[in-house]
Amino acid sequence: MMISHLALKGPYSTPYIRTSFNSNRRPLVTRLIRFTAALLLTGFLLPAVASAEILSTEEALSDRIMGDPEASVTIIEYASLTCPHCAKFHAQTLPKIKEDWIETGKVKMIYRDFPLDKYAASASMIARCAPKDKYFTFLNAFYAQQKNWSRAADPIKVLTQLAGLGGMSKEDVDACLANEALQDGILQMRLEGQMQYEVNSTPSIIINGKKITNLPYADITDLLEDATK
Repeated sequence: MMISHLALKGPYSTPYIRTSFNSNRRPLVTRLIRFTAALLLTGFLLPAVASAEILSTEEALSDRIMGDPEASVTIIEYASLTCPHCAKFHAQTLPKIKEDWIETGKVKMIYRDFPLDKYAASASMIARCAPKDKYFTFLNAFYAQQKNWSRAADPIKVLTQLAGLGGMSKEDVDACLANEALQDGILQMRLEGQMQYEVNSTPSIIINGKKITNLPYADITDLLEDATK
């Protein structure tokens, strides 16, 4: 997804005009059944009594690494939680990369936020406030349920409900979204991606410093094979 200039003044400011969506929704019960089933598959649901420990801003902005931190090859993914192409990448391509390259210890992946709009920024903030060992679980759930929360009349309300299933209280989420230093850090992360790697679309993948976009898994594999030689 191509991006344009984004400037956020707060977690609920509006950087661009949202498109309208078809109001013909599935029956509520059917949607809730599928919604809950999808979350169960991600291992996201936690006991209702669970309580997330909110991280400090410094901890929340630290790199999130999937795989062995000592792996010789580094993938950096720049993505937006409201980007459909990113959701597709996480559903179809990343699991193959994880199985073939990350879990074998050859590659590590660093996820960096590149929010395209205010709701992507808010979702990124919530995920980064979650316990670090639950970070990728939160990402998976937010991507898996992207259509449900990003198209909702009140996306923040649905994100808060999702975070609650992951163990974060409404108070946790409210405190997280009120953290302007965290929001600024996420926007700085996006700016650094633009400046350092010329990222201008999502998802963008950096393999050992080289940017690639919209490549099928076979092509990514070829690049990873070259990088690990």
